[in-house]
Amino acid sequence: QVQLVESGGGLVQSGGSLRLSCAASGSIFSIDVMGWFRQAPGKQRELVADITTGGYTTYAESVKGRFAISRDIAKKTVYLQMSSLKPEDTAVYYCATRSYMASWAYWGQGTQVTVSS
Repeated sequence: QVQLVESGGGLVQSGGSLRLSCAASGSIFSIDVMGWFRQAPGKQRELVADITTGGYTTYAESVKGRFAISRDIAKKTVYLQMSSLKPEDTAVYYCATRSYMASWAYWGQGTQVTVSS
């Protein structure tokens, strides 16, 4: 089992920045990939960004150039630095983990990000 706890959400004005954090505990040896998803009201959950143990990253087209994912392996934490935020970034953001060649298995409770115009 892996436990994930997110923090760092909040209310920010358009153009502002926020940094989300996700701390992992438990069977962390099973974690190969950590990612951030988001779900806006009435929309499907979407992958925002993910990062492998080797540091390889992928991003959704809508956040490229504005968001940056990173991880501190020693602290068992993954971060999402969000800049130039837009109202359409408003959503609940979830941290998740998976092993290679597996589906996303563990999820955090989510943290609300609200961007006002």
